[in-house]
Amino acid sequence: MSATQHPAESPYHARLPIGERLDATPLTEGLPWAFEQITMRPLEPMLVPEAPRGGESGPEDCGPCEPSAHTIWRDDLWQVRSGWEIGGLPFVGAISPREHWLLEDAPVDVLAAFGPLMQRVSAAVKSIPGVARCHFARWNDGSAHLHLWALARPAGMMQGRGAGLAFWDEILPAMPPEMAEANLRRVAESLASGGGAAFPGR
Repeated sequence: MSATQHPAESPYHARLPIGERLDATPLTEGLPWAFEQITMRPLEPMLVPEAPRGGESGPEDCGPCEPSAHTIWRDDLWQVRSGWEIGGLPFVGAISPREHWLLEDAPVDVLAAFGPLMQRVSAAVKSIPGVARCHFARWNDGSAHLHLWALARPAGMMQGRGAGLAFWDEILPAMPPEMAEANLRRVAESLASGGGAAFPGR
């Protein structure tokens, strides 16, 4: 335990079996199409204050605020990045505002533009051959900059339904580079057909 950290204290924390290895049966029963057996690590102490996320102190140390060769589309308010590594899913992309906002402080015009953008991203991802669904996810731990993930579920992949889809990106065989690039281009050009610019850094 760091000298600057201490166990989190609340009625919720007080009831937790810290140090015990918990039964993962609810996962294998809740997502039986994805998991047959899971072994959880022992529950670690929950220490506060938490280490700051990237960008916690402002845009000067924030990855999504910096220009990136992985920006496949942007407009005046939002950007989509992808292609930093090739995984097994047909597409994984990060959607974030161009300026440094959290969900809690983003201006109304930024938030109002996000709903239509989600619709466009979903349609763009589903235009990739072999894709049935576009899933959206927000975990909020990697960066202090509002961002969501878009993940493509392959058609017919019932094991990829729901929250387990993200795990499959590292488990499925990685796509050939030319296939990954073609998928990025399809998504970027689909988004640009409704406004904004595809591959602004290229």
